[in-house]
Amino acid sequence: MTSTSAAAAVRATVHGYPRQGQHRELKKAIEGYWKGRVSADALRSTAAELRRGNWRQLAEAGITEVPTGDFSYYDHVLDTSVMVGAIPARHRAAVAADLLDGYFAMARGTQEVAPLEMTKWFDTNYHYLVPELGPDTVFAADSAKQVGELTEAQELGLAARPVLVGPVSYLLLAKPAPGTAAGFDPLTLLDRLLPVYAEVLAGLRAAGADWAQLDEPALVQDRSPAVLNAAARAYRDLGGLTDRPRLLIASYFDRLGEALPVLAKAPVDGLALDFTGAAAANLKDLAAVGGLPGKRLVAGVVNGRNVWINDFERSLATLGTLLGLADRVDVSSSCSLLHVPLDATAEHEIDPQAARWLSFARQKTTEIVTLARGLAQGTGSIASELAANRADLASRAESALTHDPAVRARAAAVTDADGRRSRPYAERAVAQRAHLGLPLLPTTTIGSFPQTAELRTARADLRAGRIGTAAYEERISAEIREVLAFQEKAGIDVLVHGEPERNDMVQYFAEQLTGYLATQHGWVQSYGTRYVRPPILAGDISRPEPMTVRWTRYAQSLTDRPVKGMLTGPVTMLAWSFVRDDQPLGDTARQVALALRDEVNDLEAAGSSVIQVDEPALRETLPLRADGHAEYLAWATEAFRLTTGGVRPGTQIHTHMCYAEFGDILRAIDDLDADVISLEAARSHMQVAGELATAGYPREVGPGVYDIHSPRVPSVDEATALLHKGLHAIPAERLWVNPDCGLKTRGWPEVRAALENLVAAAREVRGGLPGADS
Repeated sequence: MTSTSAAAAVRATVHGYPRQGQHRELKKAIEGYWKGRVSADALRSTAAELRRGNWRQLAEAGITEVPTGDFSYYDHVLDTSVMVGAIPARHRAAVAADLLDGYFAMARGTQEVAPLEMTKWFDTNYHYLVPELGPDTVFAADSAKQVGELTEAQELGLAARPVLVGPVSYLLLAKPAPGTAAGFDPLTLLDRLLPVYAEVLAGLRAAGADWAQLDEPALVQDRSPAVLNAAARAYRDLGGLTDRPRLLIASYFDRLGEALPVLAKAPVDGLALDFTGAAAANLKDLAAVGGLPGKRLVAGVVNGRNVWINDFERSLATLGTLLGLADRVDVSSSCSLLHVPLDATAEHEIDPQAARWLSFARQKTTEIVTLARGLAQGTGSIASELAANRADLASRAESALTHDPAVRARAAAVTDADGRRSRPYAERAVAQRAHLGLPLLPTTTIGSFPQTAELRTARADLRAGRIGTAAYEERISAEIREVLAFQEKAGIDVLVHGEPERNDMVQYFAEQLTGYLATQHGWVQSYGTRYVRPPILAGDISRPEPMTVRWTRYAQSLTDRPVKGMLTGPVTMLAWSFVRDDQPLGDTARQVALALRDEVNDLEAAGSSVIQVDEPALRETLPLRADGHAEYLAWATEAFRLTTGGVRPGTQIHTHMCYAEFGDILRAIDDLDADVISLEAARSHMQVAGELATAGYPREVGPGVYDIHSPRVPSVDEATALLHKGLHAIPAERLWVNPDCGLKTRGWPEVRAALENLVAAAREVRGGLPGADS
């Protein structure tokens, strides 16, 4: 049994909670506002009701300290930029005229003004808006949002803890503003930023905050002594303030490592640490630094970014050890629950046995409360919960879904030769150019075209039985005909069928592979109002029958131009799913790769001479610490090559990546041995083209010239300027012209205009090249 004093200290809490609502009410309200159908006051009312609903759900579940400030209209890092006054010069007038419209202009851009760059939040599929900072940046505190949401929670009678992005992570996540001199480091602005945080903290204290949480996830990455010294200085100064709440410094996604002793020694009041996955090493490291005497420890023992039920006995063992390492131990999720769906009980179509293995945000709060009670009152107080948990864990371990002998035998028989093309790239390129007959600067798109309301309605009608399969397939056929006709008229060189039959680039395939579970309501925010339903990779993977061949073959029958076969790659199938945690990721990737290899070979046999295997998640899945990079990249690149290694030399293999920092995986990109790679480049002003050139990348490249995550239509001049910039790095015979990403989320009017401008820019630049055939 735990002592009475320890029992009194144990609280149940979380770092954050899903924002969207049970039926994605926030998404609908924001998009309604953008379209002029919802007023600003109505949007704010919807948001306030969703916040109150979240806090009530947490309190009713037994969470004794709710987070505030984690709610966002678009992105919490963008909220931080507003809080500290870091508004780019090009957006200041819009923000001054109307804060809400200016906020969305920073996120999405306007026809006249480009948005902030967007990239992945560490190794998750969440995207944040990158702060733009320069030596002339002037910070100014604006804590209205943070204070307002704290007050809302307090008015419900709840103990609340404001959550902020910490100053060190904020600066480490930032980039130099456009036009800033080379070599500028945003971290040099720390001394200028800390007084702003002090002002915000004082405002929260005046509003009644007992605790405030400062998130420093950037410190779980490999950091230089200079960064560690900056962190020490930041929390020496903030911890030394007299007018502040008690400070809880939080990290997650990996172990703190060398940053742990820095924060443990800082004059702050507590740390929140992740104790799941790779971050389990925090337990050993915490003991090595002598624990946190006199401080609070918030122990993240419930995984906040995967959907499997917690192992109660393992978590209680961890918590029991931690009791001796801190003045007070509270129980929490490992990170914000933003990264998981809301409620597993809404999934009525998942097999009941498998449903027992799942834990979404609401279930995770129950797990946290159960563990807090077990820690405080002893295991006898949760005996029934422990027994049920053991049974559910055993059910998963023993299920036929998780173990298919035929799949495992095939994976074990793979040889190195299976993952290698039969000819080197130089020979393949000659064969492909002769076969395809493409001009210099060939144009293409990434794959998807707009998913119209009519398509979504047809898909819903089919599911509901309001239309039959024949009627649905005729709708798909008509959409493919329209997409092909537009591309031919616009002058695009390598076409796509537009993917009208696909609900999502991962879910579509997951629903046709064995071993996956599909949700109906498992929405998770990817960025802004873009929500996805990640499938759940629960067991061994195989492909019962072809998944894409029929519609690709149909599209190719409509045109003499090449039509790309389109697949999602094995790493992305893992990264954008909730992956199984009961075997190494590399083993799972090999199974998925073999299933996709069958599809690639069938596409080639059906006449596809260009096949794109998208791997946008290759960079985001890279472990946060360098000591894990080599192992990960070895199995990740092997999985891609295993998927594509069986095709003939004349078949051109494309891949696509977007919204990530590619500089530290350039060798891995080369190891994929793809013939053509397309990458996001518009928001980052062709940065990746220069990086590839510096690395000596020898293959064909399509750095994007059209930012599809913004509603603005790039002009011919803009696209032309980007192409000229690309040509400074990539020779014309290896440069492609394409958007940054798929067009699924855009509307037809802007897509038509943007692609027509893209083709016009390619023709203009092509016409100025020696030997060009426009």
